[in-house]
Amino acid sequence: MLYTALIFGLLGSFHCVGMCGPIAFLLPVDRNNNFKKLGQIFLYHFGRILAYGILGFIFGLVGKSLNLFGFQQQLSIVIGILMLLVIFLPQQTFNKYNFSKPVFKIISKVKSALGKELKKKTPDTFLTIGFLNGFLPCGLVYMAIFGAIASGNAIQGSLYMAIFGLGTVPLMTSAIYLGNFLNVQVRQRIRRAIPVFVVVIGCLFIVRGLGLGIPFISPKPMTEAMDANYNCDPPVSENISIKNY
Repeated sequence: MLYTALIFGLLGSFHCVGMCGPIAFLLPVDRNNNFKKLGQIFLYHFGRILAYGILGFIFGLVGKSLNLFGFQQQLSIVIGILMLLVIFLPQQTFNKYNFSKPVFKIISKVKSALGKELKKKTPDTFLTIGFLNGFLPCGLVYMAIFGAIASGNAIQGSLYMAIFGLGTVPLMTSAIYLGNFLNVQVRQRIRRAIPVFVVVIGCLFIVRGLGLGIPFISPKPMTEAMDANYNCDPPVSENISIKNY
């Protein structure tokens, strides 16, 4: 399911340009030296991907703990249902319960640190900005985190989030170089398309959890696969001739 991370990244980058675009536009890159500018942008993206990888590792551990209790298939179904709920439930429902309130203070500190870093031009600034940027709340990042949990493995979860980050690089880089190059109508059409793809990916997670025996999409549970391949017939005894000396 790693390909879904790339899809999230590519589509999410259109959303990112709207949400994180102001940060990208304000990056204190060197406008007079293209080689130096490219290195600064690389550090910015590396910082973001590093932050995503850490998040993937943490939530991959959560998925692994559930996987140890034999809930991998059920977890994939739950993750798919959660994705569908995020799309189909009214926005007022999430605003009412304010799920991000417990971490609001942390987010405020991240934004404050970002503001300070944007005023600097030291080499480590771009890495720090990207790293802090990766921890800002974002709906598409939440979807990718769901995928990291469903991976059921810390390394796979980290890889899932890193691939998501890589998918956002092309468009975010274009935003840094070209500024706000997408007109309002194009952005609106893309934002309408994003929920459709989230629904498709959510359905894929559900199908994966059902264990229908479809290779690469919905493999059978490991226990069933082992039972199907296990041969209970006793081994055929071979005739061994014994020579007397």
